[in-house]
Amino acid sequence: MNSTTETQNNKIAFFSTQSYDKTFFKRYIPDFNIDITFLESQLNSKTVNLIKDETIVCVFVNDIVNAAVIELLAKKNIKIIALRCAGFNNVDLEAAKKNNIKVCRVPAYSPHAVAEHAMAMILTLDRKTHKAYNRVREQNFSLNGLLGFDLYGKTVGIIGTGNIGKVFAKIVKGFGCKILAFDVIIDSELENEGVVYTALDTIFKQADIISLHCPLNTNTKHLINKETLALMKDSVMIINTSRGALINTSDVIEALKTIKVGYLGIDVYEQEEKLFFKDHSGDIIQDDEIQRLMSFPNVLVTAHQAFFTNEALTQIALTTLGNIESLLLKDSIDNKLALLA
Repeated sequence: MNSTTETQNNKIAFFSTQSYDKTFFKRYIPDFNIDITFLESQLNSKTVNLIKDETIVCVFVNDIVNAAVIELLAKKNIKIIALRCAGFNNVDLEAAKKNNIKVCRVPAYSPHAVAEHAMAMILTLDRKTHKAYNRVREQNFSLNGLLGFDLYGKTVGIIGTGNIGKVFAKIVKGFGCKILAFDVIIDSELENEGVVYTALDTIFKQADIISLHCPLNTNTKHLINKETLALMKDSVMIINTSRGALINTSDVIEALKTIKVGYLGIDVYEQEEKLFFKDHSGDIIQDDEIQRLMSFPNVLVTAHQAFFTNEALTQIALTTLGNIESLLLKDSIDNKLALLA
C-alpha cells in the first residue's frame, strides 16, 4: 500500500479467527500496511463492543451482520465490512448502504477446492472408503456392506453452474456421467461440452446424484424439501457444499428414514454457526438434528472444509486484503463482483 493511505485508519477487527486465518493473513499483512486485531469471537450484537478504534471488520460465513449489528457497527465508525468468503447471505446489504458502509467479498478463490471436495464426498459415500479404512485398521478384511456402484453412465444433476458448479461439471464429465444442470444463466461453454440445461423438476426426477452449488437466497432456501424430495428417484444421492439452508434438515431426515435419500453428503449445515470450526469432542451437543444425521450410516458430514486448501486460503487472504486496499485508496474495487455495497 502506498503512502497516500498511511494517514488513514487501516485497522481491522478480524472476527471468528481460526489458527489458519492467522497463518495466511499474517503472511501477507506486511505487503498491505494493514494492522489486524484477531478476535476468536463471532461477530454479533454482543461482540461489537470488542471493536476499539478499528474502522474495518473482517467476517466469515457464520458471523451475524444483520441490520441491528450494522447499526452498531456504524456507531463504532466502521467504514468497511470485508467478507473473506464468497457467500454474503449473512449480511444485510441494504442496511450497509443506508449506513454508508462498504461491503466486499471474495467472489472466487479456488473453485477447484470446493468442486473437488464435492466429488470426494460422492466417491466416499459410493465406495465407502471411510468405512473400509476403519474396518481394515481393526483387522477386518471383509467386503460385506461395502458394495458401491459405477459412476460411469449415471445422471448427475448440478444446481448452480457458477465458478464452482462449472468446475464440478468438468470433473463429473471425466467420469462419463450424463450431466443435467440448472442455473438462471446458461453457460454456453458447458453446453458445448454436453451439459444439458433443464428445469429443476427434471433434475429432481431424473438425477441419480444431485449436487448443490447455488447461493442461498429467498428463492433457494429449503430448495430440498418434502415436495422436491418426493419427485426424486428412490435412493438418490444429495451433496451440499454450498449453504446449509438449501436443505430442509427435518425433511431430509424423514427421506433418509424411508431410503428415498440413499446417500447424503453435507459440508454445510443450517445451524452450523453453533457447531462448526470448534472442538465439541468433550461436549454434549444439544442439536438433535445434527445428531440424528450423524447416526445414519449413509450420511457423510464434514465441517465446512470444502474451501480448506492451501491455494484457496492464499487467494482468500490476498483478495480480502486487496479489496480493503482498493477501498481505502480509491473507494472502489476493479472486480465489480467483489463489491456488494
